[in-house]
Amino acid sequence: MDPEMAALAGTAGTTLVTLLTTEAWQRAREAVSSLWRRAEPERADSISAELEVTRADLLAAQAGGDVESRTELSAEWQGRIRRFLMTHPEEAEALRTLISELGPHAPADLPVTQHATASGHARVYQAGRDQNIQQR
Repeated sequence: MDPEMAALAGTAGTTLVTLLTTEAWQRAREAVSSLWRRAEPERADSISAELEVTRADLLAAQAGGDVESRTELSAEWQGRIRRFLMTHPEEAEALRTLISELGPHAPADLPVTQHATASGHARVYQAGRDQNIQQR
């Protein structure tokens, strides 16, 4: 898969799962369902139902203090969207539009975790707003 399409799927999956715990969750569900409805109409209702299950799982995880579930569920949706784009690359532009429309509704205060591995004499530098360096 083209790296740009893979990155698009990653962004879309993360944005989607993030929005499922906000007031924009229904809008996000409908937008993603309509994307599937155009390309695979027979799966649109099941995608909508899967999004509702994902939302319920996220809300339960948040209530229980489970911070890993968001990452796991984002990865699941990234995979679904990546496979969707592999089958329907013509929907990439519609997905980009969807992300740009829904992105501003995502909360800005979510933590970001970055992981990097260097081997040999290589060095990796990553930065967000603050930097906390840990060697393993």
